[in-house]
Amino acid sequence: MEKIKKEFIKDCSRHLNEYTKRVKICLDILNEEQVWQKPNEASNSIANLILHLCGNMTQYVLSSLGGKPDFRERDIEFSVKGGLTKEQLFEKLSAVVKSVIEEIQIHDEESLLKTRMVQGFEKNGIAIILHITEHYSYHTGQIALLTKLMTNEDLGFYKGMNLNKKNQL
Repeated sequence: MEKIKKEFIKDCSRHLNEYTKRVKICLDILNEEQVWQKPNEASNSIANLILHLCGNMTQYVLSSLGGKPDFRERDIEFSVKGGLTKEQLFEKLSAVVKSVIEEIQIHDEESLLKTRMVQGFEKNGIAIILHITEHYSYHTGQIALLTKLMTNEDLGFYKGMNLNKKNQL
């Protein structure tokens, strides 16, 4: 079971780092105004999505798994309309992801199976890590789509890779 835990943590960490790189690619081709631009009032800006990801990962991992106080104010993540540069947003996101990866790596099997209350939901540590990984993926996709719509550019996430290879059985 220890080997499975290590592989799970390693793979989730790899994905978190990959999503962070993809967000950086998007930020690098956007200007400061585009980062805060909302397509409409029912949607979020890329900056709001980044703030939301930071809040979510902090609440789920650093607070719930890590035992730090929960100071999250979720509604503010979506209502902020400026004040941070794209560099500051990326630094914040990178710091949270680094702390999250450090936190998930220190938990043993018993800790990962322990049930906790987070954001009103009962989740064990495995479910928490799975949640933040898939949640980050979901919003990274939104960030990529918004970037493509604003810039009409291929983001090159799979540049140089042959994605038409067949599976080897």
